[in-house]
Amino acid sequence: MTSPSPDALLSPADVRELAAALGVRPTKQRGQNFVIDANTVRRIVRTAEVRPEDVVVEVGPGLGSLTLALLEAADRVTAVEIDDVLAAALPATIAARMPARADRFALVRSDAMHVTELPGPAPTALVANLPYNVAVPVLLHMLATFPTIERTLVMVQSEVADRLAAGPGSKVYGVPSVKANWYAEVKRAGAIGRNVFWPAPNVDSGLVSLVRRAEPVKTTASRDEVFAVVDAAFAQRRKTLRAALAGWAGSAAAAEAALVAAGVSPQARGEALTVEEFAAIAENAVADKADTEESSRS
Repeated sequence: MTSPSPDALLSPADVRELAAALGVRPTKQRGQNFVIDANTVRRIVRTAEVRPEDVVVEVGPGLGSLTLALLEAADRVTAVEIDDVLAAALPATIAARMPARADRFALVRSDAMHVTELPGPAPTALVANLPYNVAVPVLLHMLATFPTIERTLVMVQSEVADRLAAGPGSKVYGVPSVKANWYAEVKRAGAIGRNVFWPAPNVDSGLVSLVRRAEPVKTTASRDEVFAVVDAAFAQRRKTLRAALAGWAGSAAAAEAALVAAGVSPQARGEALTVEEFAAIAENAVADKADTEESSRS
């Protein structure tokens, strides 16, 4: 691997000059806050444990600050960018600042929520500074769509980081926590100060590490069936599961039957359950429904 020059990464002045040349002003609508600190992007790459053989997918590369740092460490980087102006400029930035690695870079102009395939080898890692307003749905979509992604490190709003990494019993444990845990072991991996961004956001940021489960959650229920239980349980999180799942199950009695069969107290609340327990509820509800349909045909 050819070593990049010491000044290959973007400085604060470089970021502002690039933005000015493109007529770009970061927009709140797309949650854009550009990283302007080279030490921060290198720290992100180190924390993500990017390896020389990795094929990294990056969502929302912006002006290329993190992209360049990823290209220093990975075999290949594929960036997904929705902004046409930023997407058009990025290949030239890579070619100018890291010409020896330019052939290892690919760009996909798309909304990450609509991406179903990527060029080149399958991605092994996801590393991204995710726009605050779409961080969770984008993360879950990428994990669902690309099962070859083994390791993920995302920078998100600190509160979102807390929710993703929360465990059962936590006040911030909820739908993002359970769904992320369906795919991976999730943990907080550090905090990021506001002054490394341009413009500086009004919120703190945090790093979240997700390492894909070696084995999936053991259940005969599908992911969609399990996620339907999760959504129902937290839609009315103050209610007991017997009440919260009544609409999902068809009645409170049916919800109670599924809960009891899964070994979960009907008086428990969603915030107390692990992803495995949600899967057990879904599995037993599916089995009960199949038994009922079989009986009606007999």
